[in-house]
Amino acid sequence: MRHQKAGRKLSRRKAHRTAMLANLAASLIKNGSVRTTDAKAKEVRPFVEKMVTFSRRGDLHSRRIVLSRLKNIAAVKKLFEEIGPRYVNRFGGYTRIVKLGFRHGDNSPISLIEFVGEEIEKKTSKKTKTKPAKKPPKTEKFSVTSEAIESRPSDEKPEETVETSHVEEKIESTEEVEKEPAEAAAESEKEEKADDQAESTQESDAETAEDKNEE
Repeated sequence: MRHQKAGRKLSRRKAHRTAMLANLAASLIKNGSVRTTDAKAKEVRPFVEKMVTFSRRGDLHSRRIVLSRLKNIAAVKKLFEEIGPRYVNRFGGYTRIVKLGFRHGDNSPISLIEFVGEEIEKKTSKKTKTKPAKKPPKTEKFSVTSEAIESRPSDEKPEETVETSHVEEKIESTEEVEKEPAEAAAESEKEEKADDQAESTQESDAETAEDKNEE
């Protein structure tokens, strides 16, 4: 007769079994859902729901009781700040078990245990995902072509023509500098020739005058 022996042993001793259930409950509270075998899911369900009932009270005494059983400060904090206020108007039935099939290897039945209302939060979080910011368009470097220069208005002078005009001015200035000494040399030569011609004419006139006097 198996009187007053409710629950599953799960092939573990009492200390091992309570530690395993506490760890499963803490993982369920932190993540919102846990995949495990059917037997473990059915065993951890009443354990978690009792912790949620304590969290609905929200007083210090119930917080200490939950902490002594879960032994996880982060899980207790989330349970009392988020999960407990969510189920204030709900009296039991905080979790559900969904069968997923059989596990590869040992063919043991697998189930998903999760909090009720968790699927609604997942859907809303998927819809409200922020889209990544668009990258600014890449600036293309345009090369100056003859068509672009012709399309400009007549008042504006392109940079290329300005540069060539400066170059032409420099060339003209150098040519003028080169021309100045050459012109000065040519003028001096012309003056020397004129002087020579004047001297020769004077000598020829003097000779003719002497000849006439002798006669």
